[in-house]
Amino acid sequence: MKGKINVSNELIIKNLYVNKALSSTELSLRIKKSLPVTIQLLNTLLEEGYVIETGYARSTGGRKPVNYAINPGIMYVISVAMDQYVTRIALMNMKNEFLTPVAKYELPLLNNNGALELLIEKIEQVINKSGIPKAKFAGIGIGMPGFVDIKKGLNHTYLFTEGQSIAEYISGKINLPVFIDNDSSIIALAELKFGAARDTKDAMVVNVGWGIGLGLILNGELYEGHNGFAGEFSHIPLLFNGKLCSCGKSGCLETEASLLIVVAKAIEGLRVGQITKLKELPEDDLGQALQKTIKAAHEGDRFAIGLLSESGYTIGRGVAILIHIFNPEFVILSGRGSAAGKILVTPLQQAINEYCIPSLAEHTSIRISELGEDAELIGAAALVMENYEKEEANVKVNLHKIEIGAN
Repeated sequence: MKGKINVSNELIIKNLYVNKALSSTELSLRIKKSLPVTIQLLNTLLEEGYVIETGYARSTGGRKPVNYAINPGIMYVISVAMDQYVTRIALMNMKNEFLTPVAKYELPLLNNNGALELLIEKIEQVINKSGIPKAKFAGIGIGMPGFVDIKKGLNHTYLFTEGQSIAEYISGKINLPVFIDNDSSIIALAELKFGAARDTKDAMVVNVGWGIGLGLILNGELYEGHNGFAGEFSHIPLLFNGKLCSCGKSGCLETEASLLIVVAKAIEGLRVGQITKLKELPEDDLGQALQKTIKAAHEGDRFAIGLLSESGYTIGRGVAILIHIFNPEFVILSGRGSAAGKILVTPLQQAINEYCIPSLAEHTSIRISELGEDAELIGAAALVMENYEKEEANVKVNLHKIEIGAN
């Protein structure tokens, strides 16, 4: 059993996780320690196996500096991405690589009292199947839909635990550190650390999914509000359509713009004989139905393009309001809907042009995520590592007691 890793070493590990490779000079600046101290810390981490040398960095004159990277197999993360219907669980290393195929389970959350126990069971199955000792896991990161109170660890929409922290409850069952957050915040974290929002100060990450989520990046950091509820974009009462929303209100953005609505309109269109290259869509597999609709749109199907364009335009109306408030540099389309690409971007930009003050709109660009549907899994892993430097995680097992030599 190795001893506790000190805070400075934790900061080195965290920085190397986010950056593929850094020199000792770069690390010195990032952890705010002198170069000799940084080199001493690196030597300790090299001896312990946490860090490896990866060759030489580009020289700016004189001797080339050595680059350092985190050892990808020194520890692992269980990453969980949940939506209202399906849960995906991935085993990931320190390079954010999926070590096994992502496990996918049908796990409806609404009115499902057994959802939390089933989630725990599936996570344990992935861990046990991996054959990796629990001592080598840095923790479990979980992204989930709903109103997630990150201070109390509660989800006020799903996975009720009668006031007990969900993270603590799962941690107590599995005996690993657990961290939870809203799916849209986690997607924004992925984009900030590894995606389209990297090296950006101010951005809005729109999670186009079964709802319309929002992650806010302000001054280079993820902003979640007082309790973690910031970004409930889906429930802005933008419309006067009288349609009841899942939140209990009416006229919310998601009642016209969510991918659930896109799929429902596609299925209804086929039922009434709409001319389209789409064939039968599986009503019991919304993900597959959406993929087929997006594929048809990319192949030029006017009906499918129209459905996605309507969604993009409505989202754009909401985004225009937020641009006036936050003045972001970028609006990033992420989540499963980002697969639609420019088919969503064009009408969204049109709405911004129509509803935004030009002097604001002209300084905001739209980007499409390159992380796509993997963004939530990557963000859940990043959530674990974001908490890695904390001296005391509010979980049963301390993050810092990782047994490096476990077989």
